[in-house]
Formats: sequence, C-alpha cells, structure tokens
Amino acid sequence: MPDCDRRSANWGLALLGIALAAGMVLSAWLVSDTVKSVKLANQTIMVKGYAQKEVRSDIAVWSGRFVARDPELVKAYSRLETDLRKVLDFLALKGIPREGVDVSAVTTSIQYRKTPQGYDTNEIEQYVLGQTVTINSREVDLVSSLSGESTTLIREGVEFFSFSPEYYYSGIEDMKIQLLGEATLNARQRAEQLAVNSGGKVGPLRAASQGVFQITPLFSTDVEDWGRYDTTTIEKAVKAVVTIQYSID
Repeated sequence: MPDCDRRSANWGLALLGIALAAGMVLSAWLVSDTVKSVKLANQTIMVKGYAQKEVRSDIAVWSGRFVARDPELVKAYSRLETDLRKVLDFLALKGIPREGVDVSAVTTSIQYRKTPQGYDTNEIEQYVLGQTVTINSREVDLVSSLSGESTTLIREGVEFFSFSPEYYYSGIEDMKIQLLGEATLNARQRAEQLAVNSGGKVGPLRAASQGVFQITPLFSTDVEDWGRYDTTTIEKAVKAVVTIQYSID
C-alpha cells in the first residue's frame, strides 16, 4: 500500500476513535444528568407540624344527688320532697334560679333486712328514694364553687352526694380549624429549615394527614392515641398535630 494511502487510513481510524470517545463521554453525561433529575424529582421530606392554644372553659355542668330513707314509703317520699326544697333553696341562694336546675325523676329501691349471718330476708328494712339535680351553666366559677359548698346541705340533714363538675369550651370546633391551619404553617416552616440546611428547596405538597386533638389541663404532657378531652379543669390547652410530606427541588 502506498504511504499516502496508509496515512489516510490511519487518520480515518484516529478520527473514528475520537468520535467514539466523544460519543461515550456525551452519553455518560446525558445518562448521569437524567439519573440526577429523576433522583431530585423523587426526593421528599416528611415533617410534623404543631399548634397549641390555651382556652378557658365557658360551660360548666354539675350534678348532685340526695336520698331519703324510711321504713314507710310515704314518709320516705315526704322527706324527699322536703329535702328537694332545701336543695333548691340552697341553689337559689347561690344564684342558680329554679329554671336553671334540672331535677330528675324519683328513683326507688328497697333494702331488705339481713339475718345475723348476713343473708337477705323478705322483711323490708327501709325504702330508699333519690333524686338528682343538674346544673348546666355558663357561670363557670359559680358552678365550680357549688361542689364544695354543697356540704352545707349535709348539716341541714340532707343526705347529699356531690359529683365533680365538668368543664367544656363551646368554641372548640372553630378552634380546631384554626389550629390545623397553624400546624400546617408550622410544618412548612420546619420543612423549609431542613431543606435549607441540606441545600435543597421545598416543593409542592405531596401528602398530608391530621393527627388527633389533645385537650388537656395546662402544662400537661398526657396524650392518648384516640385523642383526649379533659373535663376536669377550667383552664385547658388544645393541641393539634399534622404530618405533611413535601417534594424537594
């Protein structure tokens, strides 16, 4: 083969090699860039958002029960009527009018005399009649005081049992909506802080779920899986949590 033809063939092989090498480099770059784009598109971050508000109960519910006992049914009922008047007078004196008191129907039970060995007999020892009064009021502090002050009825001869007051907040549903918005904002802020620290940027929302609400006494850390609604305290804390997933750009 002449020298010129040999040189031409060598140049052709060299150019082919350069072209192949360039193609491989370009292909590798394209594949790498595509994988990077797919990886970034699939990156997400999941955060929890919290919100809490303190509220004061504006509804109080309190109940008390009184009983009258006597071997004769008529006398037991007469005594129960007298005790009811004492209870209503006590409540009126405390600022609870008659129309603000719900009085239950009379309940009747019979206690039978027992033998010295502790066995029941058919002999009636006494009739036990009872009634329950219930107060449902927005005068929260007033109702709160009734529980302790009702002991004055005992000194007047009334067999009275006071139950613990229960306290509620009437605006709880509206507050739940407000807290959900604040918890969502809190989640976004948390996600943005985490993304900035890792060199990313928060993208669109991918998924969101709402946790249960916890209504607890102030400064309480008690929670329940199905949510909690404390009714034992006037001052409460309403807590909301959301779990949100964002894409990362």
